[in-house]
Amino acid sequence: MKTILAYGDSLTWGSDPHSGGRHPKSHRWPDALAEALAGRAEIITDGLRGRTTAYDEHLADCDRNGARILPTVLYAHAPLDLVILMLGANDLKPHIAGTALAAMQGMRRCISIVQNHVARAGDARPEVIVVAPPPLCDTANNEFAAMFAGRVEQSKMVASLYRDLADEAGAGFFDAGSVCATSPADGVHVDSEGTRALGLALAPLVSMQLGL
Repeated sequence: MKTILAYGDSLTWGSDPHSGGRHPKSHRWPDALAEALAGRAEIITDGLRGRTTAYDEHLADCDRNGARILPTVLYAHAPLDLVILMLGANDLKPHIAGTALAAMQGMRRCISIVQNHVARAGDARPEVIVVAPPPLCDTANNEFAAMFAGRVEQSKMVASLYRDLADEAGAGFFDAGSVCATSPADGVHVDSEGTRALGLALAPLVSMQLGL
């Protein structure tokens, strides 16, 4: 059986934009993907709220720098056949990086870490799929509106930059915005039907990349 790591932020953890809680397990995209693959692969979910691609964030009592933690996660779950990277939304916060270009550069670092990772001699390097998060949207939620102030337009540039990056790196690519959208409830997260749709939509690409 193939082993897949879903590495991401609150969109992977399953944040509910309405309640601030967590979506039911069946509606988180990694679990919906596992359901669609029907036992042909094991999905390991590592979603951390607030995680960035490669930038420090000091507002939590945990390390949110995705690139710094990624090697440890890869070793912890080795051997892996595929790593799905869905990060970048938090990079857009003005106090972190603030631009789509910065998110792309951080994602480039994450891809490089995965593609050069060998946990044990003789292990194959994992394949990579890059998932661009859906663009931000305007919201009446004062805290989230201030947290991502002026970044809706930047967020719309991420998918194009990630697509080009994936081509350059020989990785797979999927635009989450093609099947789901962020909710006006907070402008950042996706409702339960949307995140489930993302997991189901990823299944054909994952199957093709792993030859399932």
